[in-house]
Parts: sequence; C-alpha cells; structure tokens
Amino acid sequence: MKGIMPSTPTRPIRVRIAPSPTGLLHFGTARTALFNWLFARKNGGMFVVRIEDTDKERSEKRYERELLEGFAWLGLDWDEGPDPAGEGSRGGFGPYRQSERTEIYKKYLAKLLEDGHAYYCYCTKEDLEAQRQSMLAAGLPPKYNGHCRTLTAAPEGRRPEVIRFKVPETTVKFHDLIRGTVSFDASLLGDQVIAKDLDTPLYNFAVVVDDELMQISHVIRGEDHLSNTPKQILVQRALGFAEPVYAHIPLILNPDRSKMSKRFADTALLEYRKKGYLPQGMVNFMALLGWHPSDDREIFSIQELRSAFDIGRVQPSGAVFNEEKLAWINREHLKQLDDDEIVELLMPLIRERSQAEPPRALLAKIVAVERERASTLNDVIDGGQFFFHLPDYEPKLLIWKNVTPKDVEAPLADARTALEAVAEGDFVKDRLSEAVTQVTARYPNRGTVLWPLRVALSGQAASPDPIDIMDVLGKSESLRRIDAGIAKAKLL
Repeated sequence: MKGIMPSTPTRPIRVRIAPSPTGLLHFGTARTALFNWLFARKNGGMFVVRIEDTDKERSEKRYERELLEGFAWLGLDWDEGPDPAGEGSRGGFGPYRQSERTEIYKKYLAKLLEDGHAYYCYCTKEDLEAQRQSMLAAGLPPKYNGHCRTLTAAPEGRRPEVIRFKVPETTVKFHDLIRGTVSFDASLLGDQVIAKDLDTPLYNFAVVVDDELMQISHVIRGEDHLSNTPKQILVQRALGFAEPVYAHIPLILNPDRSKMSKRFADTALLEYRKKGYLPQGMVNFMALLGWHPSDDREIFSIQELRSAFDIGRVQPSGAVFNEEKLAWINREHLKQLDDDEIVELLMPLIRERSQAEPPRALLAKIVAVERERASTLNDVIDGGQFFFHLPDYEPKLLIWKNVTPKDVEAPLADARTALEAVAEGDFVKDRLSEAVTQVTARYPNRGTVLWPLRVALSGQAASPDPIDIMDVLGKSESLRRIDAGIAKAKLL
C-alpha cells in the first residue's frame, strides 16, 4: 500500500492548546501554548483553548482554573475556549471540554465500527499479556496480534473490553514544519485501542474528532506526541477528515538534559509567579527555549515576539532550562519598569506573605534602592527586609578587611558625630554624602568608614550604599542603628 502524505490545508489558520486538567500547569505546556499563540497572532489566526478532561478520575476543576489562570497571567488571550470568568465558553465550535462532547465522539466511533475500520476487542488483560510474552519469546516486538479483528460474533461468555482501530500495514509519511519529512511503519503499531466503549473515547481518537470539528489547521505540540501523529493520521483518513499541518517542538530538558517532569513542583508555572518573576520575563525566556530569532537579540516584549516569531526557526533538538538565564532575562524586564509599577506588583506578593503593607511612599524609596540588585520581585522584598527590622549580626561582621578589631569603633563614632550634626530636614542624599565624605577623608581607606557604617545600618554583608540606606531610614532610625553598631564594636 502506498504511503500516506498530507496535502496542504486550505483552512484559515486555527491552532489550539489542549491541556489535561489532571495536575498543575506544567512549564512545558505553557511554552507550547505560547508557541501556538505566537503562531496564531503572527499569521492572523485563531488561538483555541480546549480542555481534555476525559480522564474522569484525575481531572479536577481546580486544575482547569489554574491552567486558565496561568495562560491569562502570561497574556495568552484565547479567541475560543472556556470562559475564564465562569463555566461557559466562547466561540462557535464548542463545547470546549471533552467531557461535554461524549455524544459527538459516540457518533464517530459508531461510524468507524459500521464502516469496518474499528471493532470490539474481547481480549482480557490476561490474554494480552500471554500474547505479549509469546511475541517476546519469538523475538518479535510486542503488539496486539489482531485476535479479534475478524470475529463476526462475540465469543460466548465474553463482553467487549475495548474498541480497536484497524491499523493498515502502510508507511505513514507527513511533513513536520520543524523536522521535515517524518516516516513511520504502521505495521509495527498493531491495532490501536481508541475507546473503552462508546461512552469512553481515548486520546488518539478524541483529539482527531476535536481537531476536525474545530477546524484546526496546524497542530503545534511537544515532540513527545510525535509517535501519536501516525496513529491520528490513520484515523483521520478512515473518517475522511482533513489532515492538519504538524509541528513538533523540542522538549524542555533539565540542566542534566533529562526530561523536565510534571512531578516536580519547580516546573509548575505559577510557582514562578510566587517567586516574583514577571510574566513578560517568563514569556521572553520561554520563547527562547527552542526558538531563536534571526539575530543575536535576547530581550523581547511580547509584542516584539509576535512580530519576530517564525516557526521555521524552531530547532528540533531539546532546549535546556537554565534558571540563571531566566533570572537574567527577568532582571532586564524589571529594569524597564518604573518604581511605581514595581510597587504595584509588589503589593499582592507582600499580602500573600501576610506581611503588613508598608506605606507606599516608603516602599517606593526601598524599590529605588533595591531594584538594581534584584532579579525578581521577591529579591526586592527580601533585600529590603532590613529596612523594617535590623537583623542580628555578629560584631566581627563590622571589621573591614585588614582593619584591626580595636580600630572599628572610632570610624563609626566619627560617622555618627558627623551625621548627628545634619539637621532633620537636611537628612537627604546630597547632605549625607557630604557629611560622610568629610569623615572618610580623615582615614587612609574609605572602606574603613563605609564598611562598618553599612553593616551597622543593614546588619548584612551585602547591602546598598549606606547613603541610600540612611535616606530611606531617616535620621532617628539611622542614628539608633549606628549606636547599636558602636556597642557591638566595643565587644571586639
């Protein structure tokens, strides 16, 4: 039999993301959604969200809500699919939940049975295991041996176990936008199970019906689905359906190049929101996992990605997840926000930590000081904690390089004297800098004064410039902390 190759579809561009609500939104699923969204927006197409919830035991509404929340957080607005505000949907090709499409599937399962492309299989698990062991013993790859394919009546005392699709012995070829021509020998597959019964379709059947009835033109998904494609093409052919164009994007790998798994909490998308990453940083980072622009540019807004995205520039090899790269990209996007925008983004994170909300004017000052050192919003919060509560620290932290312990107290005391002379109303950066400079000029090394002063004000080995800290703390709190530092210096 001749191989099967697709024809070029004439449908308008329509793509879909079809996650299963059986767990947290996986980073890889979010990246696949992004690629579909970018492809649709770049080419004037439609982006569809479809919920594949036929796994009744594991599917949960809370997971569906998180999926939709994650897409919305990234800015991946969908043209059709479940309504994020309620239980309904929007678009003319629904329902968009597989659990609501049972009667549709039943119709096409019946058609396959009537046309002789599918049949009821009565083989039990024990029968299948015996077949498997027999084939392995004969040195053959295990597959269903077609025992029930030619039955004209049910074996006595048996009930149907599943519905199987008759897989023809042919070569299935298709053109993948990323991998070129892909070829599978269907004779190695065996007759595939497509449903448990008329009311319970399985993935490789339901997805074919959904893609056809929703007029999906391009199926863009992870390469872990590559082996499903020939199975789906054969069902499409049996039903007389159009074949979409396929593009299988590379898997996301852990730094050790193992497959990133849903089981690890760190791969749940919304965990990165809790860590203080920006959606624009996440989108930028995800886009570069497997896709590269025509130049060496790395920082993109989502609008710029829409214009630059070309699926032909997606690589076929695995994309390594590098959180250091993510942090760097996020930091670049954080730099593009003004202080007030960062304050607005910080407020819900502060509330989530059940912390008292600081006055916005104070928070804006802290943002101005901390933002240059921050890669995430949480870095701003964590880095700024000392402004509210001076952490306890060991007296030896006050010692600057080769300065002897007995020489720590004097620079701090000199700095305090100079700062106390600054009027309350003049306790601002310019005046504070002048006062401290007068003190450092009396010492051979500026660090002799600035290091213990910064430690006394922050309680940390790494913190902003002491002038910036005092500008936020004000005169009274600054002097109180310096006094505490002098007391610690006396213990050295």
